[in-house]
Amino acid sequence: MSRWTGTWLSGLGGAESSTPQQWPGERLGLPRSGPGSVASRGVRFAALFLDLVIAGLVTSLFVPVDVQRPEIMQTFNYWAILVWFVITVSAVSFFGFTAGKAALGIRVARLDGAALVGPLRAIARTIMTALIVPAAISDADGRGLHDRAVGTIVLRTR
Repeated sequence: MSRWTGTWLSGLGGAESSTPQQWPGERLGLPRSGPGSVASRGVRFAALFLDLVIAGLVTSLFVPVDVQRPEIMQTFNYWAILVWFVITVSAVSFFGFTAGKAALGIRVARLDGAALVGPLRAIARTIMTALIVPAAISDADGRGLHDRAVGTIVLRTR
């Protein structure tokens, strides 16, 4: 991938150009569409939603569900978040994708070209995703604050 600094604010990193970027990821040397292009916000959100549903289903295997009792549902929700965290960190660390990302044809990749995202980056990225705001704020390349902080980007695989 080409130089990626300076994509967040003008005047940073020296990658600013007088012509605006034509598509997300152009400054990073990524294609406009197809495999290797930047995943859209919609598909990234849908993958997160699928992952949360899967985490809820896995959690329901070992934590009782009783919608009439708020204290039980609160416990269920805490466990579901923990299950989502563990599944996401382990899957992104070693494979670059979760079940939801794989189903929708996207993956997390490092900008430096390394094969694995790795546990430290995956943990930091997942914590920031859980906080929602860092993942919701993105730059012109479609990278959220959580991706920028750990040097990753979400790409299409098909």
